Amino acid sequence: MASKLDKKALNPLELAMLGGGEVAYIRPIKVAEAARIIGEPIHVAAGTRLYCVCHADGTPLAITDSRAGALANAMENDLMPISVH
Repeated sequence: MASKLDKKALNPLELAMLGGGEVAYIRPIKVAEAARIIGEPIHVAAGTRLYCVCHADGTPLAITDSRAGALANAMENDLMPISVH
């Protein structure tokens, strides 16, 4: 019988240290969420897909209108990009 793995929620400090501060994740976001992060309205065409580059702890680092741009931003900042679905 296979044993179950213990699932533990990471606290914010543990999450921030994930990957030694060298990991960023990329996730698609809606325009409304991007506007909330930036703190002002964003004027883009309806249906525009945006991508957010975030530190492991969830802190937004950049918002782009292409996945390729998000990957480039992470790599330019010496971060290993991972995707989150």
